[in-house]
Amino acid sequence: MKDKDSLIDALAPEKMLVVPGSKVRLKEYDTRYTGKLQKDTAREVLATGVGRLAEFQDMLYAQNIHALLIIFQAMDAAGKDSTIKHVMSGINPQGCQVFSFKQPSAEELDHDYLWRSFKALPERGRIGIFNRSYYEEVLVVRVHPELLDSQQLPPAVKGKHIWKQRFEEINNFEKYLVNSGIHVLKFFLNVSKEEQRERFLERIDRPEKNWKFSVSDAREREHWGEYMEAYEDALTHTSTKWAPWHVIPADRKWFARLAVGYFIHEKLDSLNLAYPEVGPDHLQRLQEAKAILEAEDAVS
Repeated sequence: MKDKDSLIDALAPEKMLVVPGSKVRLKEYDTRYTGKLQKDTAREVLATGVGRLAEFQDMLYAQNIHALLIIFQAMDAAGKDSTIKHVMSGINPQGCQVFSFKQPSAEELDHDYLWRSFKALPERGRIGIFNRSYYEEVLVVRVHPELLDSQQLPPAVKGKHIWKQRFEEINNFEKYLVNSGIHVLKFFLNVSKEEQRERFLERIDRPEKNWKFSVSDAREREHWGEYMEAYEDALTHTSTKWAPWHVIPADRKWFARLAVGYFIHEKLDSLNLAYPEVGPDHLQRLQEAKAILEAEDAVS
């Protein structure tokens, strides 16, 4: 890829952005979309981009003003883990933290549904990754409303307006984060039901992947339609100007990785990151330290 304009033309990133206020219909998003890119070219571009992401992350850490929260949501086997692994492969572990949110613990259920996310937010200068997130509260819990019973909520809260209420709470939460310097990037890895089936079968057939599969994963496919409706509603109501959603075609992992890497690169680039400038006094002390060190070499 010769330049940025060529990459933008090949990716067509605007096709993956959920425009705030628009109605999402996932059937209009092609899970096999790969733009004008070929697999080998995409891998080369990603390899180059990973190096640039490492530079951005180093400046983000040194500047210590901004933080970046990256949220991944998807159906099982959509490629969240592998996308995180490949895109963030060049990042210094000291400046990046990944949290995978599983079924809430007893302690977490004794708090509000955003509590465990508050605890995991990235510090200034860091990149935080949520592998699943508080969005499970308007996705899995919506498909399985019986889970609300374990959340010990007041009866009045569990009415028919709970999902609309949670959309508003999440939007306000994310606006608060952005206003505080924690920028939010949200990705829905959009995998087809057939591709998920093929990946499940691979996990069963390959012994080294057996640990990633459980019978409940297959049974959950019975609720595919309900999940798609829940995702459409969540994407529609929580794609905002301050934290828009990106629907990433995920049937081709190589394309999903490049697309995610592109959006992360663009967000970090927009922050005008730079290494902190040092004042005259600090520069003078550096020269004094240099003189001391050079004197040690002369003595030895």
